[in-house]
Amino acid sequence: MATAADIMHSNAQCIDESETLDVAARMMRDMGVGALPICGSDKRLKGIITDRDIVLRCVAEGRDCRTTTAADLAQGTPFWVDEEADVSEVLRGMIEHRIKRVPVIRDHQLTGIISESDLARALPEQQLGQFVEAMKSGPADLVPGAGSRPHLTHH
Repeated sequence: MATAADIMHSNAQCIDESETLDVAARMMRDMGVGALPICGSDKRLKGIITDRDIVLRCVAEGRDCRTTTAADLAQGTPFWVDEEADVSEVLRGMIEHRIKRVPVIRDHQLTGIISESDLARALPEQQLGQFVEAMKSGPADLVPGAGSRPHLTHH
């Protein structure tokens, strides 16, 4: 079966953890994406920020996007997969952690990202249906009784 490296977007760009959310939002707009990996000065993955994070955890809370940094919204230890991970392992991890995007790592460095659209192109219909069914109730933090979830969890 295919590996994470086979289906990932290899041109994923990080936002530096010290960059502000207005910069993140413009990067997302210009690249046509809904999420950016957050990387530190050591070029290692620190988390992921989504357009939804910016809206709900910055704008809706009255915070200033010009002074709030990507690091301010990074939570927990990021869930990621190795480039050599089997696509079925990637799918299981995304379902288990209820995330729609997962960074792909090789030698402690970000090499790509896998999104829902990548899964749609790579998975058989039955597996894709399993993913959609698991995600359709929304993020875990919006599911009654689910409690607060870390934004990402380490692999």
